[in-house]
Amino acid sequence: MKRLFAGATDTGCVRSANQDSYYIDPEGRFFVVADGMGGHAGGEIASKIAVDSIRECLEALWDTNATPQKLMEDAISKANQAIIDDQNANPIRSDMGTTVVLLIFHEEQPWFCHIGDSRLYRLRGAKLEQISDDHTWIARAIQTGVVNADEAKSHPWRHMLLQCLGREDVKGVASRAIEWQPGDRFLICSDGLTEELSDDRIAHQLKSIRNCQQSAQALIESAKLRGGRDNITVVIVSNELNPNPQS
Repeated sequence: MKRLFAGATDTGCVRSANQDSYYIDPEGRFFVVADGMGGHAGGEIASKIAVDSIRECLEALWDTNATPQKLMEDAISKANQAIIDDQNANPIRSDMGTTVVLLIFHEEQPWFCHIGDSRLYRLRGAKLEQISDDHTWIARAIQTGVVNADEAKSHPWRHMLLQCLGREDVKGVASRAIEWQPGDRFLICSDGLTEELSDDRIAHQLKSIRNCQQSAQALIESAKLRGGRDNITVVIVSNELNPNPQS
C-alpha cells in the first residue's frame, strides 16, 4: 500500500484575502488545515502561526519516543500559546483565532485531533463519514434538539465556534486513532467547502476522481461554482493498494 496526498487552497469568490492555511509534510507524516478569523488580517496570521508552530513542533519531536497523543498535544499547545503571544504583542489582533485539524501517521497508524469546525472525513467505497465533530453552537443545538438539521443550514448562529486556538481556556484536545483500510481516502477541509457542497456531492467527486491533486482542485471549483462565499481549503490523503504513479 502507498499513501498518496495533495492539497489546494483558494480565496473563493467573495473574500478579498485567504485566511486559511495548510501544510502537507513532504514525507506524508502529518497534515494540517487551519481556518483563521479576526479583523486586521488577524485570521491570516492566526492560521499561519498555528500551521507553522505545529509543523516546527512535530518535526522537532517526531523521532523521539513521544506517543502520538503526546506529539499532538504538544503541537496544539505550542500553537495556541504562539497565537496568544502574538495577540499580547499586537493588541490590534487580540480577537484573532483559528480552527485546526491535525492528522498524523505514526508507524502507519492515522491519528487525529481538531478544534473548531474545519473537518476530517473518511471516504470508504461510496460512503463519506465525518470523523470530526464540529465545535460549534449549532452542532450542540442539533445534538440537544434545539434545532433540526434543516433549520441549522440557514441559522444565523451556525458559524459560532465554541472552541478555537488563540484562547487561554484551550487546555488540550482529545486525539484518537482512526481505522484505515486499502482504498480509503481522508479529506481535511475548511468550512468554505462544506458550506457550499453537500456530503453526497463531496463523496461523488472524491470517488470519481482518483488523482488527489485533481480531486482537490475539482472540489474547490465546485464550491466556487456554488457561490464560493468563504475561503476554501482541501487536503486529500489516499490509501492505495495499487496506486497509479501519476495520482
